[in-house]
Amino acid sequence: MTPLLPHRGDGRERPTGLPLPPRRMAPLRGGRPLKRWTYVGAWGPELMLCAARVRIAGLPQAFWAVLDRSSGELVQRTAFAPGLVAVGDGHLSVRGRGVEIELTLRPTGEPVEVVSPHGASYIWTRKQPVRAAGLVVVGARTRRIECAGLVDSSAGYHARETAWSWAAGVGEATDGRALCWNLVSGIHDAPQSSERTVWIDGEAREIGPVGFLGDLEDVAFSEDGAALRFTAEAQRARRDDLWIFASDYRQPFGSFSGSLPGGVELASGCGVMERHEARW
Repeated sequence: MTPLLPHRGDGRERPTGLPLPPRRMAPLRGGRPLKRWTYVGAWGPELMLCAARVRIAGLPQAFWAVLDRSSGELVQRTAFAPGLVAVGDGHLSVRGRGVEIELTLRPTGEPVEVVSPHGASYIWTRKQPVRAAGLVVVGARTRRIECAGLVDSSAGYHARETAWSWAAGVGEATDGRALCWNLVSGIHDAPQSSERTVWIDGEAREIGPVGFLGDLEDVAFSEDGAALRFTAEAQRARRDDLWIFASDYRQPFGSFSGSLPGGVELASGCGVMERHEARW
């Protein structure tokens, strides 16, 4: 029986008949290669950082970036090699040139898992709000951080041409409630059973479609006229063309202001925006 997709839940009930992480997924399905990644974002008042491990058709890639918000200095690296980033079991570890990151990742909200059709196959993602705490060493400077963040685990047999816009961040409402959001257009973005989520004090709520306006400047919500405004502070950007595979993305770090659906006004907010086009 073909499972009914898209499917959204907390991971306890899943579509039948589809291998999903942590089960092994075949390297090819319907002629499409498996892509998988785990991305960690941790966004605080002093430092913002991200790190990820990626495999596209078995080809390993890893990247990390650390932004010192007081100086505006962004230190980053991308490598097509395994071992630079390790993430799992509530822990993130990065070992690179002039950087060491050791963070515990404590869940702070309901996980959201989505399985969607994509091209002729299917894709999966799991989003988990976390509290990241530990040490970040860049050069000769060691910093201890504790801040909110998000873990994005994804896998699937994406269509040959895939493009998306994404916003993820954390903050506080004017009434003191803790906020986290994951907003997307172009992937896992069905009108219902999407990955679009706002967490308020850890409770997940799916929201309606969103629009990304300008040059990654605003996110407009379809529900009630709410909007987030984004001010970039520093940017990761990279373009790779490996003949069979190609990737072109921008991911600025920065601050958010404005409101989320339901009349939730931000007192503060920070995180990332992203635009990514892939041929894989």
